[in-house]
Amino acid sequence: MKSVAKELNKQKWAYIFIGPSFIIFAVFLIIPVFASLYWSLTEYNILQPPKFVGLQNYINIIFHDPRFWKAMVNTAIYVAGTVPTSIAISLLLAVAIDQNIRFKNWFKTFFFIPSITSIIAISVIWKWLYASGKYGLFNHALSSIGIAPVNWLGVDWTLPSIIIMSVWGGLGYNMILFIAGLQGIPQVFYEAAEVDGASEWDKFRNITLPLLAPTMVFVTIMSIISAFQVFDAVYIMTYSSEGAVGGALDCALTIVAYLYDTGFQRFAMGYASALAYLIFFVLFIVTVINMRLVEKKIEY
Repeated sequence: MKSVAKELNKQKWAYIFIGPSFIIFAVFLIIPVFASLYWSLTEYNILQPPKFVGLQNYINIIFHDPRFWKAMVNTAIYVAGTVPTSIAISLLLAVAIDQNIRFKNWFKTFFFIPSITSIIAISVIWKWLYASGKYGLFNHALSSIGIAPVNWLGVDWTLPSIIIMSVWGGLGYNMILFIAGLQGIPQVFYEAAEVDGASEWDKFRNITLPLLAPTMVFVTIMSIISAFQVFDAVYIMTYSSEGAVGGALDCALTIVAYLYDTGFQRFAMGYASALAYLIFFVLFIVTVINMRLVEKKIEY
């Protein structure tokens, strides 16, 4: 016991310095995590004390809530639309920019700027680009070549419009990660392939893609998690003066937007907490499946 106390006394300054950080971490992360887990088992509207209902919130969400499934379908469409497209385009950009071309750093900066720009500012600008009639830039360009204007933020086009904007906004971040991965591939492999007469496509398929697999896995998992959590763009592009989020007929209602609507518009905090844990569970399952599918194909 004395030896433990002596050892703690030796490290007291370390605990003193990390103490404030640990307190902030506990107050703003650990405690809210466990508090929301408890609230997910209650009926709680902030104004009245929580009423314990067990798993009823989870049962209602899964079996009796059509808005939840509408939001899940929209989120799945958003993930399927943004993740593969963004990864494919950013990989092509990374391969092109990684060559010995002029103004390489300028191209990196040009494509990376949207990644460090506020999504709020990006959404506001794109909302102007998508303006209806002939006032939006896209519809003006379509009209100039004889194509009828598109209602970009209507029921049929709101979710695809958000997907297009998100793909554009996420290219730079993934591109930088792929460039870092490409620069870690030894040039000796490419030189050996050239001696054997391999074409550029052969080198890309047999050298670049296999050795880029760890980066590909990281980018894919992070992109899926980020896509599942999309909220800002949906909020800005679909918010109306009545306070509704998700657009007409919930055409672009995603799962996090539904969580916000439930918790902070309808003040059903218990129900919203259960939604948050279901989102966590879905992301955990998707990540595990993704890791299991690719772990045997990675060459480190």
